[in-house]
Amino acid sequence: MRTSTTIEASGANWRETVDFVTEAEKLGMDICWVAEAWGSEAPSPLGYLAARTERMLLGSGIIQLATRSPVAIARAALTLSQISEGRFLLGLGPSGPQVIEGLHGVPFARPLSRMRETVEIVRSAVAGDRIAYAGREFAIPLPGGEARPMRLSLRAEHDLPIYLATLSPKMLRLTGEVADGWLGTSFVPEGAKEAYFDHLDAGLAAAGRGRADLDICQGAEVAFADDEDALRAMVAGRKKELAFSLGGMGSATTNFYNSAYSRQGWADAAVEIRERWQSGDRDGAAGLVSDEMVLATTLIGTEEMVRERLRVWRRAGVDTVRLYPAGDTLDARLTTLGRAIELVREVDAA
Repeated sequence: MRTSTTIEASGANWRETVDFVTEAEKLGMDICWVAEAWGSEAPSPLGYLAARTERMLLGSGIIQLATRSPVAIARAALTLSQISEGRFLLGLGPSGPQVIEGLHGVPFARPLSRMRETVEIVRSAVAGDRIAYAGREFAIPLPGGEARPMRLSLRAEHDLPIYLATLSPKMLRLTGEVADGWLGTSFVPEGAKEAYFDHLDAGLAAAGRGRADLDICQGAEVAFADDEDALRAMVAGRKKELAFSLGGMGSATTNFYNSAYSRQGWADAAVEIRERWQSGDRDGAAGLVSDEMVLATTLIGTEEMVRERLRVWRRAGVDTVRLYPAGDTLDARLTTLGRAIELVREVDAA
């Protein structure tokens, strides 16, 4: 398995974040993804990191579809690919209605067709074609005007893989059809076949492809506990974070993380947690999160527990593991990351 991590650019901690990324490269990390939620955006810090790293791949994890036109995404991707000398991976995701409608004022309508058409337009632009597109979501050039189809003056000099961050069955099928990689989350390997892989495989089959044609990239927090007491404290400390994902990530009716957990065996708990969270009872929602839910979707435990979970992830079909190392300081996070990278190497060697 390849190793990766995700960072978000923060003004207050940016220098420390850069130090984390450059040291992670020295530890052997393969990919750094830069997130884009409701704070910083992804392309600017990726350009900075391209100048501060030498070997590591750099990816947008993710650029939100509705915040830019497809050609604007293609231009950013080509620029980052050029200045990183071919080390850029384009990660795209639909986000959700809370961010897209609540923050950007753009309708979160028909994300499936928006995703498909965006990928098609980006690929056309990267290929150096004159961009002429008439779809359900996009018409380029704008009809009725004087414009003619144009091609970008910037030419692709390197491959530009596209990764999609998707969770719903239809989006997963689309990922299998058109993407080079899948950026997944809320991953429980024991329930992943029905929740994720059946849909990905259906899309791959429809496109005449196989699992080897899709990089399966899954992420989780990694933390090491020295004993049972430390492990119990770690698990208890993560319950409110998981309750937020199940109850607060999205609207009262649309939460893709909640749906993913429901498909992996926790349907009743997911409903109750969302109801508690939405009603304002955050502590009550966290209290409904079981130890099993935390341990099943993270890489938290003793060193042997984490090693065994990595084996399970590998057997489930994960190609790239995305590590979120715990730690209160930069040194602590790097120490955790270094231990995790070594475990991944051990699992691969075995």
